[in-house]
Amino acid sequence: MNAETSTLDPALAERFAAIVGERHALRDAADITPHVAEPRGLFGGRTSLVLKPGSPEEVSQILKLATETGTPIVPQGGNTGLVGGQIPDATGREVILSLSRLNRIREIDLASNTATVEAGVILQLLQEEAARNDRFFPLALGSQGSCQIGGNLSSNAGGIGALAYGVARDLCLGLEVVLPTGEIFDDLRKLKKDNTGYDLKDLFVGAEGTLGVITAAVVKLYPKPKGRELAWVGLGSPIDALRLFEFANDRAGTALTMFELIERTPLDFVLRHFPATRPPLAESHPWNVMLEVSSHRSGEDARTLIEDILGTGLEEGWVADATIAQNETQQMELRQMREDMSDAQRPEGGSIKHDISVPVAAIPEFIERAGRAVQEVVPGARVVCFGHMGDGNLHYNIAQPVGADKDEYLGHYRAMNEAVHSIVRALGGSFSAEHGIGRMKRAELLATQPAIATDLMRRVKNAFDPAGIMNPGKVI
Repeated sequence: MNAETSTLDPALAERFAAIVGERHALRDAADITPHVAEPRGLFGGRTSLVLKPGSPEEVSQILKLATETGTPIVPQGGNTGLVGGQIPDATGREVILSLSRLNRIREIDLASNTATVEAGVILQLLQEEAARNDRFFPLALGSQGSCQIGGNLSSNAGGIGALAYGVARDLCLGLEVVLPTGEIFDDLRKLKKDNTGYDLKDLFVGAEGTLGVITAAVVKLYPKPKGRELAWVGLGSPIDALRLFEFANDRAGTALTMFELIERTPLDFVLRHFPATRPPLAESHPWNVMLEVSSHRSGEDARTLIEDILGTGLEEGWVADATIAQNETQQMELRQMREDMSDAQRPEGGSIKHDISVPVAAIPEFIERAGRAVQEVVPGARVVCFGHMGDGNLHYNIAQPVGADKDEYLGHYRAMNEAVHSIVRALGGSFSAEHGIGRMKRAELLATQPAIATDLMRRVKNAFDPAGIMNPGKVI
């Protein structure tokens, strides 16, 4: 059958729809459209069917039928992914499996500091439910108002809280997963210590739906901090930022809960395209840091600690200027400024994006070397660098030169990627720090990772999904 014209057999579509009920089997084009396009508009696809199961048992029946009939399944959460991992191909034969109806918070266990949640729970709702119980769930993303826990785990999401609390994998204690065969792997345990063989849950976290479908998880909660202080800091260079980080990390330890590095250009973009935004400091600086300190003792303790860090930074000359948010409203304004940096790039034209990580100590060298390499590929291109310096992850985006043709500029995508990623590899880093592989980075993964790693990944894939139905064309 020609892949360009193949579609899902209508009789088979009826069998799938019967599992979830006609109301939860989307076939109308208007209902399907939101599921086949992603936020950046880089990847599109086709499907004739979106299934919305209401229980793990319905997911089980869907996958069992899919394996029996060789029907490709594309799991999808909040559809906020940035590498195309949640989008079907162009054949129209792949079925989207939406987890949005599996949206219950099954339990908040205050004694064990855990929450048992279904895959379709929206991240922000879990944060709010934890707060109502005087607890804190630290995973924080710009898309937290719509992304879902299952997708966060499937992509091993990072975000601004990773410095102190780790990424999604570090926050997960147990999983409920439906395998391609329809078997349900129930590993919803709350244990922080468990050495009974292979840690199977870690195979599914970060697998982007290629091994099975996460339907529920046990995640860690933390005591709600009694004090949180947020500062915006102006600096002259990434080296100054590194020195400030090293001191803050040494002084505060785990109380240092955010350290975001922000170059001047993304801040200028926000001020230009979000007119209601106010400059955080009286003067503009080449580099900025957004720094947060949290305390489980008191608000006064957090304030003293952040003032000590900034005071030393000023004395040593690492810090040119700084301001501490005076209330929760000002904290929200600073956080929003950081979150708006992604959207503020769109009006500036074409953008070639990189989600990289290098050892923290190598960040200044990476920035210096990559800046030169970018200009060799496209003279006049504008570096838009910001990200989670505390854990070595930068969003190193390159905006087109002012006045350039967007399509012509984007024609340099591959050359720009290779120029930046070659430096990342030389520094022992990763070209995919927190956004995953999906469709976007699959070819580069296979081309650059050791052959033994690719072989082992394929063995795992074949062991779990011998029929090859789970999210084909993604990751491996």
